[in-house]
Amino acid sequence: MKKYFSLVLFAHSIFALPFAMIGFFLGVTTTPNPFNWLLLVLVLLCMVFARNAAMAFNRYLDREIDAKNPRTLMRDIPAGKVSANEALIFVIINCILFVVATAFINNLCFYLSPVALFVVLFYSYTKRFTALCHLVLGLGLSLAPIGAYIAVTGAFNIVPVLYSLAVLFWVSGFDIIYALQDEEFDKGEQLHSIPSALGRKNALRLSEVLHFFSVLCVILPILFTSFSWAYYFGVAFFCSMLIYQHLLVKPNDISKVNRAFATTNGFASVIFAVCFLLDTLLRTYFKF
Repeated sequence: MKKYFSLVLFAHSIFALPFAMIGFFLGVTTTPNPFNWLLLVLVLLCMVFARNAAMAFNRYLDREIDAKNPRTLMRDIPAGKVSANEALIFVIINCILFVVATAFINNLCFYLSPVALFVVLFYSYTKRFTALCHLVLGLGLSLAPIGAYIAVTGAFNIVPVLYSLAVLFWVSGFDIIYALQDEEFDKGEQLHSIPSALGRKNALRLSEVLHFFSVLCVILPILFTSFSWAYYFGVAFFCSMLIYQHLLVKPNDISKVNRAFATTNGFASVIFAVCFLLDTLLRTYFKF
């Protein structure tokens, strides 16, 4: 089990999982649907299964590319820690478990499960033909809040869609920053990315624009829902983390990319979600 956790970088679940919790509790607190522990566990399982499948499939599909890239040479499949067949079997098992879990939630989740799997798996192909691969990754993770909301309510709503858009722009922006490390390698292997297509300076400018839209999407729910001071604090912290990562990475200095990618974005999602949940608690039980 430890080697499979390494294969899928389980710790990186910290990016989308907090937004899934936002979608879940948004559905519980703004609609007549009651809180249900079993449903919460099923949503968490769906998140784990979908992400396991997506990450393992990416490692499986990119195994030959990873073996050529000095930065990724020691990933599990090129390093021989996990065989390609083991990774593919792991993908198939997680896809099946994901679909089965959605069947226990509601019909809409079950019917949409193949669409969700297509999106998260399709990302792994995109770097082979489009520089917009970062947006496809963002789209895959953006399913977390709206998916969790649908799990609770069986319906769509503008507010969880706004949170999904926030994740789409946020993830796309920080994935562009992360891809700066492979700019020259991507060019040499004829792989597509925003940095290899636009260069470092323009790639960073585009990342800033995407993060601006992400910030806008976490502010817009204020127009549709009443919030306490806790939510505003969460928005401010989320914004500050996005600004901070752009201060860390410059066109002439990308040495702090990993710090900007993992640390700042991890804090951004977790603290924002904690503030959202605190706001929910304050408004629901203490009438703030």
